[in-house]
Amino acid sequence: MRSSMKAVTVREFGDADVLRMEQLPTPSPAAGEVLIEVHSVSVNQTLDISVRQGGYRTDLRFPVVLGTDPAGVIVATGDGVPQARCGERVSVVASMRCGDCRFCRMGREDSCPRSKHLGLDRWGGYAEYVTVPVENVFPIPDNLSFGEASVITRHFPTAINLLLNHARLEQGEWVLIMGAAGALGSCGVQIARHQGARVIAAAGADSRAEAAREYGAEFTVNYREQDLEREVLRITDGHGVDVLFENIADPTLWPGAFNSLAFAGRLVTAGAHGGGTVPLDVKRLYLKRIRITGQPGATRKDVELALSLAGRGAVRAIIDRTMPLEDVKEAHELLERGGIIGKIVLDPTLG
Repeated sequence: MRSSMKAVTVREFGDADVLRMEQLPTPSPAAGEVLIEVHSVSVNQTLDISVRQGGYRTDLRFPVVLGTDPAGVIVATGDGVPQARCGERVSVVASMRCGDCRFCRMGREDSCPRSKHLGLDRWGGYAEYVTVPVENVFPIPDNLSFGEASVITRHFPTAINLLLNHARLEQGEWVLIMGAAGALGSCGVQIARHQGARVIAAAGADSRAEAAREYGAEFTVNYREQDLEREVLRITDGHGVDVLFENIADPTLWPGAFNSLAFAGRLVTAGAHGGGTVPLDVKRLYLKRIRITGQPGATRKDVELALSLAGRGAVRAIIDRTMPLEDVKEAHELLERGGIIGKIVLDPTLG
């Protein structure tokens, strides 16, 4: 192991030019931590692009090393962690829970108000090495690549948490997945299909909507060209959808999606790429007995289930391309321009 490593730093908010490749000291794992040689980390719209631009958290302590979902090999351990774990292939969950609040004590660590985040509160995976608490690492099934493990661990647990734990999606129910070709949306399609639901995939272009058919959507809607509410009611013979997986929060799209909900429908969300402030028909909300739940994050059980499903081939990671860490600026610019289906993965071992 070298005494120094390549890492991409952010020392000020701005465009992709603020991403700088630097040589930094290789970190050492503290007690209860492991050092991971990074083989993959994905590029995320919110936790990378928005953070870099200053649109997500303005209280960051520079320099920041982004990268919320690294996967790789444990190469060193801190006190209290068996050295025998060295050599394990692992992926990392970004949220570091306090373990002491009432939510953590209740087993609802996904709601911990004092959680810290990899790539925000401590250096993340845009580097050759990263240290993380040992409780944040999960073994990777042998048949998954590092890139697949990063993507599976990043978004599938959230989709599981939203659809299964909070929406209580049941076999045979109708579900509308917004942004179905995106990173979280594509996971939502697969989890809903695996649950036996009837899946309507909605996206902003025909090609993106049709891409969702490849991983389980039964019906598709182009919400930029078609009347979303009308199409959903037509597809469901007037019933509407029992569950709405809404992770865009675009004020022009929200009314059509919200009005697609059936009586006693459930709306779950963990995203707001479209702006976040939307009109809400409160009268419809209570007359139709609709429930709205905002719930980012996931529990350990959700992560374990996601990796297990992927290991069995029940779900799969949708990866647009894999690029060397040195191409991080290009990767950010590609994601900002749009049109990416699935995830962009960076690999520090390439190049």
